[in-house]
Amino acid sequence: MKEQYRIFGVELSPYSVKVRSYFRYKNIPHEWIARSEDDMAEFSKFAKLPLVPLVVSARGDAMQDSTPIIEAMEELHPEPAIVPHEPILAFISALIEEYADEWCNKHMFHYRWWYVPDQKSAGERLARGMRPNAADVEVQAMGEMIRDRMVRRLSLVGSSPQTRDQIEASFKRLLEILESHFAHRPYLFGKRPLLADFGLAAQLYECWTDPTPHRLMAAHAPNVAAWAERMLDPKLEGQIETWEKLAPTLTPLLSEEIAGLFLPWSAANAAALKRGEEKFTVTLQGKPFTQETQKYHARSLAVLRARYGAAKQHPALIEILTAAGCHIYLD
Repeated sequence: MKEQYRIFGVELSPYSVKVRSYFRYKNIPHEWIARSEDDMAEFSKFAKLPLVPLVVSARGDAMQDSTPIIEAMEELHPEPAIVPHEPILAFISALIEEYADEWCNKHMFHYRWWYVPDQKSAGERLARGMRPNAADVEVQAMGEMIRDRMVRRLSLVGSSPQTRDQIEASFKRLLEILESHFAHRPYLFGKRPLLADFGLAAQLYECWTDPTPHRLMAAHAPNVAAWAERMLDPKLEGQIETWEKLAPTLTPLLSEEIAGLFLPWSAANAAALKRGEEKFTVTLQGKPFTQETQKYHARSLAVLRARYGAAKQHPALIEILTAAGCHIYLD
């Protein structure tokens, strides 16, 4: 009998949705606990940080941080695997997942807290989740408090009047790339979801729930929207494809978004942290992008580089990443 877990999460948290989708795909028994003020004592009992998702086992073991949670559970529940045996696809999947967690979160956070309709929608939904039994007037007041606090945090993801066009252009480019890619396949790598699907779909699902990016996705990327919703409860539908079949529509993601924006930004953040700088500016596709330096991003890049160090013994992988322009940031 499989062990029962509790997942403390928030519906508006892409990392919570990511972990929940994984548990559903693996058919791991779990209880989804939408974190509210009523559950804070229980949450605080296990959480080392005030962050979701928090996964607690029947034995009382607790885990936080979506990617380590999934990696730990993958060892316990290896089938159906979300990391392919083919090392080239395994690394590319991990690279896309890293891009999703660290760069695509900018898309989600920017749209959610930049535009007034999105601010109001998210603020009230978060407030209702925290106080499910509160009167409407209380929810509205709390929603305004949340809105005010989160708008002030836009700079943490690099969202500003100077970077707004860069972030929004990146989002629209991503939708265009993926819309073509999903024209003939249900998941990123074919007919079964991999690690990359869980990370990227969760960010785009959250965008789908907010008014402004929802309109963009509905008008220009229906295939992407369908995939994001499919990933709420993904199913094994077949096998993954070869890189030769995936390359025509997935290579632009590597070259334009990951090598063009994410990796140079991530490398610049790590370098700034090493120099002890609180803020850094990096030129991305010919334009300056300024953001506060983030410790977590630097740690996750170090993990990705270590993963690349173990995988680059495969000449075909080096060829793919070199052609896309990714390799110079990974060595």
